[in-house]
Amino acid sequence: MKHGSGIREKDGVAKYEKIAVDIAYSIVHGEWAEGSLVKGRSTLSGKYSVSPETIRRAVKLLEDSAVVEVLDKRGLLVKSISAAEAFISEHQAEDKIMTLRDDVKGLFAQKRAIDQKLENTLDDLIEQAMSLRNVGLIFPLEVRILERSPLIGKTIGEVQFWAYTGATIIGVKRGGHLQLSPGPKLVFFEGDVILYVANEHMQSGKINHYVNPVADEN
Repeated sequence: MKHGSGIREKDGVAKYEKIAVDIAYSIVHGEWAEGSLVKGRSTLSGKYSVSPETIRRAVKLLEDSAVVEVLDKRGLLVKSISAAEAFISEHQAEDKIMTLRDDVKGLFAQKRAIDQKLENTLDDLIEQAMSLRNVGLIFPLEVRILERSPLIGKTIGEVQFWAYTGATIIGVKRGGHLQLSPGPKLVFFEGDVILYVANEHMQSGKINHYVNPVADEN
């Protein structure tokens, strides 16, 4: 569908496009028969309560799609019902694409909001862990990834650390550098030191075995 320029409404569809579709529906449903003559644009302008320019743009869309023909000083000739049906189908497909686009944009916005909330919550957790370190409630602990650890080459998201251990990773030390609040895409390497928090009842041996089961066996 060829679109002219013009102010677009909130849903992304210009008013003249909606009017063009409505006229096409009128043709398909027999309000204006094929071969009939619609007298003047002023009639349409009054029907839709819009300016003559808006009607002109709507009619131009229909004329470009061979639905109607503008007869100078006579009105609009309804040319083809099948063309009107095709015009409606094309508009519906385009409208569906725009709806899906808006849905995707909305989902991305939700994802960004969730990611930000997760990051803020983890930062708060780290801050609380540090402040409660000497109170005996939460203990920041460390475990080094040794050779042949099953975690090597896998991401934080893949190993599901919290699901298996009940502890939360708050940082990873690598090569003298500490990365706080690492994301789920961080890949573990041999020699990495995982910083995690757990309550006082959490057994560090269980976590060490999860990270380095081969070392425990030896």
